[in-house]
Amino acid sequence: MTRDSQAEREPGPLPAIAAYKAILQEVVERRPSGTRQRLAQALHKARSFITQITNPAYAAPIPAQHLSTIFEVCHFSPGERQRFISAYALAHPRRLVALAAGSRHRTIHLVVPDLGDEQRNHEFQQMVQDFATNLGKFARSVPLGRPPSEKV
Repeated sequence: MTRDSQAEREPGPLPAIAAYKAILQEVVERRPSGTRQRLAQALHKARSFITQITNPAYAAPIPAQHLSTIFEVCHFSPGERQRFISAYALAHPRRLVALAAGSRHRTIHLVVPDLGDEQRNHEFQQMVQDFATNLGKFARSVPLGRPPSEKV
């Protein structure tokens, strides 16, 4: 049996991955120009990664931890989001559990100084990202409506 005929006979994750990527591709194509770039920036990935996750021809799955950011940046309607999640669940039933348990994120944009050097700018950006991540961990550790306990 050749590899192609085996792939045709055995159902696998590839058609299911292509299904949810097709939904993402439809959504992105209806959005204003620059959406792919904004998505790349929000995910801290290269544009080539966005090309791979928005093209059903590529077999690379979309990591579950990126879904909430994708939904936010691409402005999925409730119906689009439901269609996408249903297709994603068929392709990756165990990953959806991780998505449901995961925390939500928001994307904010900051205007920061240009330090005149690409390496220094990158280091500065990484420091800001690390600070925001740590601040988020702290905020989640403090119960809502209660200040953190004072150390004596």
